[in-house]
Amino acid sequence: MKIKAETQYTREALLQCAEGKLFGPGNAQLPNPPMLMFDRITKISSDGGRHDQGEARAELDIHPDLWFFNCHFFEDPVMPGCLGLDALWQLGGFFLARLGCPGRGRALGCGEVKFSGQVKPENKKVIYQIDVVRTFQKKTKLIVADGQVICDGQTIYKVKNLKVGLFENI
Repeated sequence: MKIKAETQYTREALLQCAEGKLFGPGNAQLPNPPMLMFDRITKISSDGGRHDQGEARAELDIHPDLWFFNCHFFEDPVMPGCLGLDALWQLGGFFLARLGCPGRGRALGCGEVKFSGQVKPENKKVIYQIDVVRTFQKKTKLIVADGQVICDGQTIYKVKNLKVGLFENI
C-alpha cells in the first residue's frame, strides 16, 4: 500500500479530505465542519511514537464561539468529552487512509478512557495525539492506538486501545 509522503496537513487539505478529494472516491473522509474536530495535522508518521508503529498529532484552536459551547450545558460551557474522543477516531481513520488503505472509516470503540480535565471557552489550543499500537492492512483495515487529548499543555484525556476500521462497499 502506498503511503502519502506528506507529514503535515493544512485545514484546506483536511477540507479536501472531507469532500472525498484527498484519498479518492469511496475512501476515508473526515467529517465536514462543524464535526471536523481539528484545524490541522502537525505531524503524521508511519514510524515513531511510543510503540514505534507510527504517530499522529492534530490541533484545534479554541475560541469562545465554537458551536458546542452554546449547546452542551446551559450556563456551563464545556466541550463534550465525546467530541475529543471523536477527534482521536478521526485522526486514526486518517492515519489508515494515509497508509493507502481503502474504504470508509468507522469508529470501533476503545478499551479505556480517563478524563481528568475539560476544554472551556477561555482555553487556547487542544492537541490530539495518537500513538499507534498496531495496524492491520490485509483483509481487515484496522488501527489500534493509544491517545491523549492535551489542552493548553495539560493532558486531560487518556485513551487506550482506540480502534478505527476502514470498510469497503458500505
